[in-house]
Amino acid sequence: MKPFRERNPVVIGLIGFAVILLLMLGAFRADKLPIIGAGDVYHADFAEIGALKKGNEVRIAGVPVGKVQGVSLDGDKVDVKFKLDKGVKLGRDTGASVGIRTLLGATYLAVEPSGSGTLKKGSTIPLSRTTPPYDVVDAFSDLSVTTDALDVDQISKALNTLSDVAAKTPREFKGAIKGVSDLSRNLADRDEQIDTLLQNLKKVTGVLNARNDQLEALFKDSAVLFQAVSSRRDAIHQLLVSTQQISTELSALVKDTRADLKPALTQLDTVTTMLRKNEASLDESLRVLPGFFRVFSNALGVGPWFETYVKIGGGG
Repeated sequence: MKPFRERNPVVIGLIGFAVILLLMLGAFRADKLPIIGAGDVYHADFAEIGALKKGNEVRIAGVPVGKVQGVSLDGDKVDVKFKLDKGVKLGRDTGASVGIRTLLGATYLAVEPSGSGTLKKGSTIPLSRTTPPYDVVDAFSDLSVTTDALDVDQISKALNTLSDVAAKTPREFKGAIKGVSDLSRNLADRDEQIDTLLQNLKKVTGVLNARNDQLEALFKDSAVLFQAVSSRRDAIHQLLVSTQQISTELSALVKDTRADLKPALTQLDTVTTMLRKNEASLDESLRVLPGFFRVFSNALGVGPWFETYVKIGGGG
């Protein structure tokens, strides 16, 4: 048998890549594996499911016990396929409904175990035992329509009549009736404002419902941020304490060296003033020095001696 180091590295690399690929595929499809993804699958027929979709939670008595695996149209009804966690059992008369998880319309599938025996795997909860969701937008829309249909003047007149009839009643009851009469009068006077308020409220709920996914993602991201800050609370506290200690030490250092620094700063100011006064001379020196150093370097560059020449004037 060949030692590991003598084997073909290309073959070893391909085998390793294949193993990693299989592990990644298994991780992504863990819920389909016979052991890890064990659990019973059921169906439920609904007349209407609202915003329920694949991936939503399945709950029993408010406790998450599974996930919705699919939603499909089956004739005039909707078939909801869901999977429960291993060990969750349902009775033969089990019902289901679509619950509202948040005020913005996020939904979940609520399963209500009932009856004796055990519901077989793959069974379908019939339409007669399911309840469609309560739609907040539709509710406000119905409220607006109902309000428009009310005869506010007639209601006000009826309440005023009731107030007149009860004129001889005890003082406490008179106060209550007077309050009802005032309320009806205020409602009649502000009928248009109330109608406008309801219409605007309907628009707001519609916009919030349309942005439900973005708002839910925002809330989840905020929760992750707060969790991260909470988990690093000790580190942040230690950072603040260290910063305070550094500030205290720097303050003490400045206080201790203030007497020594003052003469040095005074002398530095004197030197700076002198340099500023001789700025023109320094500038001229910097202009002339390069030529001097070039000639000086030429004189010393031919060997370990100083070379120059002297011109002697003479006759012919």
